[in-house]
Amino acid sequence: MGHALNNTLQDVICRWKRMQGYNVLWVPGTDHAGIATQNVVERNLAGEGIDIHELGREEFVNQVWEWKETYGNKIINQLKKLGASCDWSRERFTMDEGLSRAVREVFVQLYKKGLIYKGEYIINWCPRCHTALSDLEVEHTEVEGKLYWVRYPFVDGEGSIEIATTRPETILGDVAIAVHPRDERNRHHIGKSVRVPMNGREIPIIEDDMVDPEFGTGFVKITPAHDPNDFLVGQRHGLLSVQVIDEAGIMNEQAGTLQGLDRFAAREQMVQHLGQTGRLVKQEPHHHAVGHCYRCNTVVEPYLSEQWFVQAKPLAERGVQAVREGQIQWIPEQWVRTYYQWMENIRDWCISRQLWWGHRIPAWTCADCGHVTVAETDPDVCEACGSVHIEQESDVLDTWFSSALWPFSTLGWPENTRDLETFYPTGLLVTGFDIIFFWVSRMIMMGLECMDEIPFRDVYIHALVRDAQGQKMSKSKGNVIDPLEIINIHGADALRFTLCALTVQGRDIILSEEKITTYRHYLNKLWNAGRFALMHGGETTAVADIAAHHKEEMRLCDYWILSRLDNTVTEVTEALEGYYFGEAARKLYDFVWAELCDWYLELIKPTLRGHEGNERKLVAQGILSHVMRTILLLQHPFIPFVTEELWHAFRFGDNSIEQEPWPSSSGYRDETAEEAFHFFMQVVRTIRNLRAIANLSPKQKVGTVHLTAMDDSRQRLVEEVEDQLSLLSGVEKVLCSHTTERPAGSLAEILPDATIYLPVGDLIDIAKEIERLEEELGKAAANITRCDTKLANQQFLDNAPAEIVEKERARREDYAKRRAQLEATLETLRSV
Repeated sequence: MGHALNNTLQDVICRWKRMQGYNVLWVPGTDHAGIATQNVVERNLAGEGIDIHELGREEFVNQVWEWKETYGNKIINQLKKLGASCDWSRERFTMDEGLSRAVREVFVQLYKKGLIYKGEYIINWCPRCHTALSDLEVEHTEVEGKLYWVRYPFVDGEGSIEIATTRPETILGDVAIAVHPRDERNRHHIGKSVRVPMNGREIPIIEDDMVDPEFGTGFVKITPAHDPNDFLVGQRHGLLSVQVIDEAGIMNEQAGTLQGLDRFAAREQMVQHLGQTGRLVKQEPHHHAVGHCYRCNTVVEPYLSEQWFVQAKPLAERGVQAVREGQIQWIPEQWVRTYYQWMENIRDWCISRQLWWGHRIPAWTCADCGHVTVAETDPDVCEACGSVHIEQESDVLDTWFSSALWPFSTLGWPENTRDLETFYPTGLLVTGFDIIFFWVSRMIMMGLECMDEIPFRDVYIHALVRDAQGQKMSKSKGNVIDPLEIINIHGADALRFTLCALTVQGRDIILSEEKITTYRHYLNKLWNAGRFALMHGGETTAVADIAAHHKEEMRLCDYWILSRLDNTVTEVTEALEGYYFGEAARKLYDFVWAELCDWYLELIKPTLRGHEGNERKLVAQGILSHVMRTILLLQHPFIPFVTEELWHAFRFGDNSIEQEPWPSSSGYRDETAEEAFHFFMQVVRTIRNLRAIANLSPKQKVGTVHLTAMDDSRQRLVEEVEDQLSLLSGVEKVLCSHTTERPAGSLAEILPDATIYLPVGDLIDIAKEIERLEEELGKAAANITRCDTKLANQQFLDNAPAEIVEKERARREDYAKRRAQLEATLETLRSV
């Protein structure tokens, strides 16, 4: 559903900008998703009894390409079903020939600048996927583990120290014990040596600022091969790295008697040994965050290995500068802080992955001289010694490396293409906050490095789509709303418009199928308004001609709807310019439902039936046609399918509605007409409210309504629109004067500019109605008491599901509203 939101918002902007006359390019495409795709294909092959290592790299890659051809278009087809108006002739894939060339070009360029290097480093390693993971690909989950307190004896036999660890299986890889240099409790031990439990290795006690003197005993075991912080300590102090866990998460030959055990089984064995030898002081529960692979959820292992890295800091500095100088705008602005925090504290980016599916690193190592040749085309010999005994690096690049080049690689770079000149830098990136680090920042860095220019001017960060209870959607919770199912049931337009209407900058979307149903009803309303207009249509007359030649036939409601339409054009355009999608959608909703359908269409029904003469009918038809045409244009970016269908049904043009120009202000804003019509609506609503108080059915006619106007202009207005007041309020006559005594048996309502009297004494038994309402009031009060009793019961609050408690609170609120309505109605009836 997050992808549906993301692509809907992109499509809204693309369609709107095309209608405004911009040259718009939206390039569709997919990345090769290295780890995920290899896992899927590997699993499928394993199900057929095929081991990929027996299959071989070349044949496995062929199998992945076959899988991609079969399933790779699913995402594209989903986008088409959503209505995404991409240029499908330009679809790209990160492993296609053009993008693969761009990847090689950038790798070589960065390598020659010294910004790509190969080195030994602690990386995040997935023992299940057998590949390195970037820091961003590790999901940290809070778990209930244990903290083990272990005794290390001094070499001289004089006592021991205690350390606390969550991973006793790594003790066999310890090469030092560290204390903080200002730790008064322990600093006097600096320079002494202790023995590692189980293998007896002699290791020094050193000082380092990395140590938190408040954690445990203040002593920290240093295991450079199995902890990133320890690795840095080891580098600072020139310590050896002893690796005791292999790439499969199995204890290796350095682990002594634990060799061959899984790391977690080795933990249990180690704890047992420590207990038997008196080295285990205690163990206690410990709640802490543990890294898991984002793809297979395996616990990640900090692993010392040789990997390829991008030296990120120089690239990040340019990225920060570009944003600080205002070259890139972030919407909402709050996300720029997240960007700065990441970029200013960036670590070198591990770009090598131990996979077969992906862009193979273009580096060849010479078996004779050891030189590494990095080249854009496959070399035949070592560039240093000329030897033919060269072998290409087996690792592939991180998928995000190729994705980082997307803004320019898809436009033909490294060739200086027409597309590149026309569309780079791009105008807008719409994305989620969770890939600001993965993707947005890296596109900025690579764009500035390779193009010497920012890749986009605006970054719009949309929010999460949550369920009706505000929880994050997940398959495990069973609260996922499938966009494709919604489209099949309610249509793509209903889903799109709902997502847009609920979008508020900086606030998550709370989505339910009920809300989608609400906006589907809105589309039905628009469709029926279109059918009504078509049924009563005639020759389409330009509004300018109507205003010039048929002004005497125009009524207040005509001036009002044209003014409100003009205002809606302005407000929707301004909202889209600021990326306020929700505000734009809600403005359209309010105009179509609450103004066009609820008021204007109702008022012109007699006109369109010919009750006011042919000239007047032609005027109403022309204005209605203009309103429908404009509203279809305004709504097209949000609801492309319904608007396209209605556009051709009206025969507004032969081309797609998307090829029509975006509406602009037509100059029909009339604040005087709007103010007058607002008074008209107040009168109608007041009469309807008084009818409801008297419990009159909508079909029951009231003879005469008396209205006391405060000034002549209001009296003239009422006289001018008396027929329309009668039409919408269900009364036969409206009498208006400056002074009117209250008729006997009438209900009254005082407005700022008028007082309205509705005689009901001959229509209802007021005393009996009061009795009925008092009885209903008693029931409402009893229901409120019942709810209050339940909500005051702590046992109910503690044991009932949250949704049940919430329903009870909502029920209580409904009863309270009903009680307030009944009390107000009774007060009015008692005044008669």
